[in-house]
Amino acid sequence: MDRLRVAIVGGGIGGLAAANALSQRGIDVRVYEQAEQLAEVGAGVGIAPNGVRMLRRLGLGYAVERWGSRWTDAQYCRLDGTVVAPMVPGPIDYFGMHRADVLDMLLSNLPSDVVRLGHRCVGFEQDEERATVLFATGARVTADVVVGADGIHSTLQPYVAPAAEPIHSGSTAYRGVITTKSVSWPAGTARLWVSEGKHFLAYPLRANQLLNFVGFVPTSARMKESWSAPGDPAELAREFAGWDSRVGAIIGQVTHTFRWGLYDREPRPTWTNGRLTLLGDAAHPMLPHAGQGANQALEDAVALATLLEGTDGTRAPAALLVYDDLRRERTAEVQRRSRRIGARLDAPDRQAQNRDRELAGQWSERAWLYEYDAEAAAAAMRRRINENT
Repeated sequence: MDRLRVAIVGGGIGGLAAANALSQRGIDVRVYEQAEQLAEVGAGVGIAPNGVRMLRRLGLGYAVERWGSRWTDAQYCRLDGTVVAPMVPGPIDYFGMHRADVLDMLLSNLPSDVVRLGHRCVGFEQDEERATVLFATGARVTADVVVGADGIHSTLQPYVAPAAEPIHSGSTAYRGVITTKSVSWPAGTARLWVSEGKHFLAYPLRANQLLNFVGFVPTSARMKESWSAPGDPAELAREFAGWDSRVGAIIGQVTHTFRWGLYDREPRPTWTNGRLTLLGDAAHPMLPHAGQGANQALEDAVALATLLEGTDGTRAPAALLVYDDLRRERTAEVQRRSRRIGARLDAPDRQAQNRDRELAGQWSERAWLYEYDAEAAAAAMRRRINENT
């Protein structure tokens, strides 16, 4: 049986994780990234237990422990700092990480010839036997499978189904990173302050050396859906004036910030068309309130590789449909829960009592997210198919 060839478009967390998972299973994989170098604007990402589980399966548990900051004291608070409820039930496998560190550890775990930079995808073609990706350089790359891991503004997504219209959430996020030392932030401490229409999140990164912050505020302005648009620290300070002194201390250290317009989308009806499938934000863009964007991409990556393992070019399209079927409803439910969590966090003050009670009782909701094993689910699906063929 010829070795399966997979081309991944997009060198973000999902694309590099998929390359790791596929390479680990002996599949010939290449990643094509439009940037001339892999870089990430300063930002944190929460790696939840379901995502950490996937990184451990990729042999990267040591790197998570080294570069991450485990949450040991995570609490929901009111705007005055009064504790409402724990965010997670004690110390679990939940880590704050810098996105650049996640990219670095995924990249360093790959053979040096896997990632090809400076390749901007401009088109896609396929027939019964192969798929071809077209690049702005004029290059054409042929493979048995193409994976669109090229983000929320995916070039490949329209080749699967018409693009879903973005729905403005009515919210904008200010984000950035400062040093933990500048505000004497305790190691392992995460806080999420909530009030009507706004919430503010802070947690440590990079072995507790850096502090990531995100301030969510209401807006009617429909700004670009971008992680890297500049924001105004003075506006951020005005939005959270009068909040807990720890929020004020963090904002007082901010010299630059990024402003991120939050848009939602309805779940896609399909991710797959023949030899092309989608992964991560290209497949299931979601609001950040469940903290699951990167984690669901990690699940996608390992599930996809598990289902493609041992498959040849002839059977690959059928395996992609199984991946689509396995992953689509779970990620759609995460999208829906992300909306509900955002509405809960920003509930009107007159509903604060209900909000606090829901926050205190949210562990069953989190358990559904965190206890899921995407690799095991994919392996079970593959066994059932093999038994029936």
